[in-house]
Amino acid sequence: MSQAEYYIGVMSGTSLDGVDVALVSIDGQQISLIETHFLSYPAHLKASVLAMCHGQQTDLRSIGELDHQLGHLYAQATLQLLHNAHYSPEQITAIGNHGQTVFHQPDGASPFTLQLGDNHLLAAKTGINTIGDFRRRDMALGGQGAPLVPAFHRYLFGVNASSQVILNIGGIANVSILQPDGSVIGFDTGPGNTLLDTWCATHFNKAFDIDAKEAKKGHVNQPWLTQLLTDEYLSRPAPKSTGREYFHQEWLNRQCAQQTSPLSEHDTLRTLTEFTVQTIVDALTPYQMGTQPKLLVCGGGANNPILMQRLNELLTDWHVAKTDSEAISGDYMESMAFAWLAHCYIHSIPSNLPSVTGASKAVPLGVLYSAN
Repeated sequence: MSQAEYYIGVMSGTSLDGVDVALVSIDGQQISLIETHFLSYPAHLKASVLAMCHGQQTDLRSIGELDHQLGHLYAQATLQLLHNAHYSPEQITAIGNHGQTVFHQPDGASPFTLQLGDNHLLAAKTGINTIGDFRRRDMALGGQGAPLVPAFHRYLFGVNASSQVILNIGGIANVSILQPDGSVIGFDTGPGNTLLDTWCATHFNKAFDIDAKEAKKGHVNQPWLTQLLTDEYLSRPAPKSTGREYFHQEWLNRQCAQQTSPLSEHDTLRTLTEFTVQTIVDALTPYQMGTQPKLLVCGGGANNPILMQRLNELLTDWHVAKTDSEAISGDYMESMAFAWLAHCYIHSIPSNLPSVTGASKAVPLGVLYSAN
């Protein structure tokens, strides 16, 4: 009989709100969430990450210092989690740390991806072996390096007689499509919260649209929505992935310049919210199979009532609910996934899906940063 092992997953995504940390136990096909912790980004650190993500001029010193600061932040969040859960570092098999993506360029002549957050520092400060750098091996094999969570979703939800889709609405929205024949498809559908958060920060002095209160004051402008939906990323075939380096402030400024007449701040936000919804719905339509397709939503966008309401209204043949309805935390889904990816590395289990990323073969992902 196998013995449960304990892993910690560390995730800071494109929303840049902070660090999600999850402690899980894994015993074969059973994963259990034991404890979670959230640590907000300090304002200066968030500003530094945003500046780098948006292509502002930087230098090697700034990159190195940010890498170091993020490593300390991840260690602080991990140690607080251990304290809250009353676990010792010796009880933890490994940490799986995604790191903070500051640039992701999977296509072109020189594909690369860059995640910051010093894994050596995280391992040294916590005394726990750390697995990081999950994306680059997949890219070395010709893959997009993203999304990586669909393999975890297959592990969690298995195969059903109808399509099961797990939708994560973070800064970018991505889907894992689990088909009845056992095949898995996954890709980034387009922007999730990133454009909404950018608009709220610029025009409402808010980090995000809490309970969609500002968007509720506006109306959808159909001509501008139609224009937004012509963006070339949306028509690309999968596998594909994107990020803040594509859907950013300058992208939004260019789109606003194409409005036939200037919109109010609230109408702009409401239309951007509808844009996120429509890109998701358009992406899912070809993959509906079976009589009871299911869409399970996680990430920060699952807490946006307009997004959830509109998904329910437009996907009339789907059962739409949060992953919490399946006893899986929507807020900590991704940090759990990177704990599981660390488990896969430790046990030499392939953890990418070539059908999702386009890699030439399935391999264990990650690099070991030893605490000893």
